[in-house]
Amino acid sequence: MIKAVIFDLDGVLVDTAHYHFLAWQRLASELGIEFTEKENEQLKGVSRMRSLEIILDMGNLQLSQEERNKLADKKNKWFVQYINQMKATELFPGVHELITSLRQNGLKVALASSSKNADTVLTLLGIKELFDVIVDGTMIVHTKPDPEIFLLAAKKLNILPSQCLVFEDAEAGIQAALAAGMKSVGVGSPAQLGKANLVLSRVTDFDTSTLKKKF
Repeated sequence: MIKAVIFDLDGVLVDTAHYHFLAWQRLASELGIEFTEKENEQLKGVSRMRSLEIILDMGNLQLSQEERNKLADKKNKWFVQYINQMKATELFPGVHELITSLRQNGLKVALASSSKNADTVLTLLGIKELFDVIVDGTMIVHTKPDPEIFLLAAKKLNILPSQCLVFEDAEAGIQAALAAGMKSVGVGSPAQLGKANLVLSRVTDFDTSTLKKKF
């Protein structure tokens, strides 16, 4: 029986993924690397440093760790500038109502995002208080597809992993949920997220009746 729902942030509750893309594209351009939305698919659910490594590989660039750290910091500075202009209206329609409904039906709700800026985004969106637990990239060592972030969320919720349902828009996130022994809902393309227990076009296509029928 599902007792807790764990949401990813980027691409599930809000399109901060677009701001990540803009910041990475800006950095890639500085490095003389072509970076489109197609290449950006490889970065979904991946840590900042791993994302940088992928982009550097695209340009066959070999840089020192110090240089990599500077580039990662530059990208994050740009990203923070973008998201600090966010408004609550950027929250996907129906998300507030969905989370409220889940809580009213006795479910615990957590956020598990690899982003180190998740707390800022939730505050700007005005939904931070809706979550019982928030786990972000500052609290983990291993990023998705490693299950660490989801297992930590379950531990903080005091709920068994098998009683948790994860919402993810990235293949790495679905893999992490499976590795954690949790059920999952993929938000996006069935071709990419086919390993999920259920795939929906939007997170708000889900409701408590779907929970009872499918899980």
